[in-house]
Amino acid sequence: MYAVYLIFASMIFVTAQARYVMYLTGQHPEPPADVALVAGITHVALAFMSSRSFNQVSIDATSEAAEVKWPFFTTVNRTRTQFQKGTKVLIAIGGWGDDEGFEVAARTEEGQELWASNVARMVTDTGADGVDIDWEYPGGNGEHYLQPNHTNPTKAWQTTAYPKLLSTLRKHLGPSKLITAAVPGLPRDMLAFTSTTIPIILPSIDFFNIMTYDLMNRRDSQTLHHAGVQASLTSINAYLSAGVPASKLNVGFAFYVKYFRTDASPAGRKKCLDAWNINSGIGCPTGIMEDPKTGGDLGKTGGFSWHDGIPSEVSESFKAAKTSGKWDAERGGYGYWDEKENLWWTWENEKAIVEKVERVVKAKGIEGAFAWGLGEDGDEFEHLQTLNKAYNGLQAGRHARNEL
Repeated sequence: MYAVYLIFASMIFVTAQARYVMYLTGQHPEPPADVALVAGITHVALAFMSSRSFNQVSIDATSEAAEVKWPFFTTVNRTRTQFQKGTKVLIAIGGWGDDEGFEVAARTEEGQELWASNVARMVTDTGADGVDIDWEYPGGNGEHYLQPNHTNPTKAWQTTAYPKLLSTLRKHLGPSKLITAAVPGLPRDMLAFTSTTIPIILPSIDFFNIMTYDLMNRRDSQTLHHAGVQASLTSINAYLSAGVPASKLNVGFAFYVKYFRTDASPAGRKKCLDAWNINSGIGCPTGIMEDPKTGGDLGKTGGFSWHDGIPSEVSESFKAAKTSGKWDAERGGYGYWDEKENLWWTWENEKAIVEKVERVVKAKGIEGAFAWGLGEDGDEFEHLQTLNKAYNGLQAGRHARNEL
């Protein structure tokens, strides 16, 4: 019965022209074998090709096996066999910390032309339907933002170069291929996505994948929900205010768990206990989690996907988190503070996924959703099932209302 529902919902979903996007990653490359679980997916983004792959002056175009020239964890042709007919397959370029190729390309007109022409050649060779640009932090606040020659002032030029690179790419790919972009979820990171730049970016982009997850990270000093409803609303509202139409926005969901070490001093523990009792754990101090000089990770945060084994050093704490966590109705998120281990746990459980669909996607009239990442939810795919039911159900309801 559930499989029948999903297939029916996906038919309505496609008809309504909404988007349901899944990243398929090299770390967890296998989608579910049950066709019912992937029936509603409209786009798959294969992550990642390096941005540096396209800065070469000459790329061999004579190979009789075109896809061989672009080494990857899978192929577009294989991916098409794993999803329903008509699913669009994109190549995601870049990812966290992969800025160099984009920066080299964007700095000059010649670099933009070379990079864009090579990307277009890759799309032709692989048979992809387009690309997903994961230059996540143009303008600053990337992985190396505190290191010399990588500080935000040295990258300010990228806020105007980013739209130019996208425009050049659109010229080379033409109007029939898709160009999408993964973009920051935190307003503090939206340096290249403002009311000034968005109107220039929009003509090149088919839709934006807003990373409404990792909204707590090692640059924070107190506990938050990393993919919470209220924080996600703040993200979406920022893009809407900057001029992105709701029709071009996708809300992100995270198929993984995050945890953070909290302040273990007596004063810190007292504040955490108060936060746990009063604010469902929000506002508990973490202390410094990244090196203030280099920005390096100080080892006070971690995470794992549902497909991964639970790290042994936190396995008992995680068991407690699953059974004793609290739902924060005000901010929309599930979390747990482990008083014994001084750990804060945050992830999107079933209620969080449903609430996010209802209070963000539905409430703001958003026409797309995506998740990082599909294989990360294996082997049970429980969170995928929840998102399938909530999101496809929303689209079915929208379609029914439109028919009235």
